[in-house]
Amino acid sequence: MKKNKVIAVVGATASGKTAYAIELAKKINGEVVSADSRLVYKGFNIGCAKPTPEEQAGIPHHMMDIVEPEFNYSAGLYEEDARKCIYDILKRGKVPVIAGGTGLYFRVLLENYKLPKIEPNYELREELSKLSSEELYEKLTEIDKDGASLIASSDRKKLIRAIEIVKLGGKPLKEARGQKETEFEVEWHGRNFPRQELYERINNRVDLMFENGIIEETQNLLKKHGRIPNIIYTIGYQEVTAFLDGGLSLEEAKETLKQNTRRYAKRQLTWFRKNPEIQWNCYPETLKK
Repeated sequence: MKKNKVIAVVGATASGKTAYAIELAKKINGEVVSADSRLVYKGFNIGCAKPTPEEQAGIPHHMMDIVEPEFNYSAGLYEEDARKCIYDILKRGKVPVIAGGTGLYFRVLLENYKLPKIEPNYELREELSKLSSEELYEKLTEIDKDGASLIASSDRKKLIRAIEIVKLGGKPLKEARGQKETEFEVEWHGRNFPRQELYERINNRVDLMFENGIIEETQNLLKKHGRIPNIIYTIGYQEVTAFLDGGLSLEEAKETLKQNTRRYAKRQLTWFRKNPEIQWNCYPETLKK
C-alpha cells in the first residue's frame, strides 16, 4: 500500500526552519505542523521564538498553543495529536510540512521509533524531583552515558523520565526503544548554517528576545502560573528567572542564554545528523527546486 507523503524540516534553533517551512508550504499548498516541545504551551511566545501571526503569513499552523504550561505534555501525546493533524491536512488535499527542532517528536511521529513501554513510577519521580538538574544529569550519565548525551542537562522532565526508563527497564535508552513500521513517506530537509554563522544568528536572536520583551513575558508567566518546572527549567525563561531573582545581572542573563542555546543547538544537530535521509542545505532561504 502506498504511504502518504509528508515533508519534514529539521535543524538547530535559529537555523531558519520556520521561515523555510512557511515558504515551502506556500509553494506546495501545504500546512505546517510544529514539532517543538515548547511551542505546544500557551504563552511561550518570545522566549521560545514562536512564530507570530505575521510571520505565519497566512499559512495554517498546528500543534502550537494547545495546552497550559502546567500540563506535562509528552512525546506519546504529541504522536497521537500530530497524526490527527496530518491526516486532517491530507484529507483536505494539502501537504503536511512538519517543522521543528525536537528530535524525539520526529522519531515517534515519522520514523520507526516506538516509545518504551515503561509505566510511570511516581515514588521514584518524587525522589528524583528533589535533585538538582545537575545531579539528575550526573545520575543519568552514570547509568547511561550515551542516552544522557542526547538530553539537555537542564531538561528535568526528560532526565527524570530517562532515569525511570533505564532503572525500571534495566536497559539503556537505545535498547529500550522498540520499533514499528513507518507510517508515512517522508522527504527530509535539514536546515543549517556554518557553525560561526549559526552562533551569530543565535546571539542576534537572544538580543532580539530581550528587545521584544522576554523579561516582561517571563514575569507574566510566573505571575499567572507560578514557579512551575515547565517555566523555570525552559531555556530562555530559566535565565530570565535567575535575573529576576537577582542571581544574574542582565548582561550575565543574556550571555548565559546565548551559551545555553548554542549548546542546545549542538545537541540538536548531533541528533539529526544520525538520520542519513536528511538532505542538508546550509542556505535555508533557498528553496529546493
